[in-house]
Amino acid sequence: MVAKKSIKFVAVLVLVLISFKSFAAGDVNQHPEGDLVDSPKEIKEYIKHHLKDSHDFHLFSDNASGKHYGFPLPVIVWTSKGLKTFMSSAFHHDDSGHVVVDAGDVKLTKIHSKIYELDNGVASVSFDDNHHATNAHKVLDFSITKSVFGMLLAGLLMFLGFTALARGYKKGPIPTGFARVLEPLVLYVRDEIARPNIGEKHYKKFMGFLLTVFFFIWILNLLGLTPLGFNVTGQIAVTVCLALFTFFIVQFSGNKDYWKHIFWMPGVPVPMKIILMPIEILGMLTKPFSLLIRLFANMTAGHFVVMSLIALMIVLKESFGPVASTGMSLVLALFISVIEILVAFLQAFIFTMLSSLFIGMAVEEHDHH
Repeated sequence: MVAKKSIKFVAVLVLVLISFKSFAAGDVNQHPEGDLVDSPKEIKEYIKHHLKDSHDFHLFSDNASGKHYGFPLPVIVWTSKGLKTFMSSAFHHDDSGHVVVDAGDVKLTKIHSKIYELDNGVASVSFDDNHHATNAHKVLDFSITKSVFGMLLAGLLMFLGFTALARGYKKGPIPTGFARVLEPLVLYVRDEIARPNIGEKHYKKFMGFLLTVFFFIWILNLLGLTPLGFNVTGQIAVTVCLALFTFFIVQFSGNKDYWKHIFWMPGVPVPMKIILMPIEILGMLTKPFSLLIRLFANMTAGHFVVMSLIALMIVLKESFGPVASTGMSLVLALFISVIEILVAFLQAFIFTMLSSLFIGMAVEEHDHH
């Protein structure tokens, strides 16, 4: 009975996420500025725009009225005149077509999702031949962007979920309600990831980090399949920070045997020790690099492929007709979306598993005879 309920739950989850993803990408023929996207070059630019971070949520547009539907986010920037805060909806197009906002004693503009401060006395943006702003400079941006909002939402969901799990254990040895969904995943991380890679003696010390990073990545990956259009784990800055957490935990947890095997490995002739030491140091640095690149590349590629397959209905419409091209596009996108649901869990598992493996290598105790 439990197996049947689990299968039904997974099936419903797959259908809901696929529907959400199709809805989120269904407006692929509408550019955020309102122009129709109907050429391969414009589609490619639209997909790049979708993968980038943004200061607001653009869900879809009405082609007839030209209205855009979504909601703004807080903009928090530090300019030459001090701290400025306003909602992203304050940005508007000036006479030259550039997006600007008058924040009191300073004018700000947004170029390719980056916020710049216009020079004193300047009313509009000027560009050079390479489309670089010549009369504006960057500001310190502390805004609540789409990715920041996604991370805050994931943190809130984790807090509520694990609080429910803790309350469930207070009632008895068997949790009830939503806690039953989390308990198998927590036990899976403990028994299949932490214990085998770190060891029975040290694994409890790192369970907090491993559970956090596993659920954080997994929830963010699933949020990327919703109409909100999150691509948090596809932002290189996010994956760099996650990898740095693993790197510093490994280095600060390393025992004397760990450092000895890096700088002066036992049982090796002195000339070989000198040769191998820089190689080991390089290997110490490449481990977090592999973590951040793997997560970033896989999640970005997944979003890119799904959007590209949906865009086939536009590219192939003239060759095969609207019905055939749409059907082909939706079938392929459906197939890739199912794989994306698996990849969402798989990437969280791989990042957590490799992190525990690196930690286990740092805390392992060697017996030298």
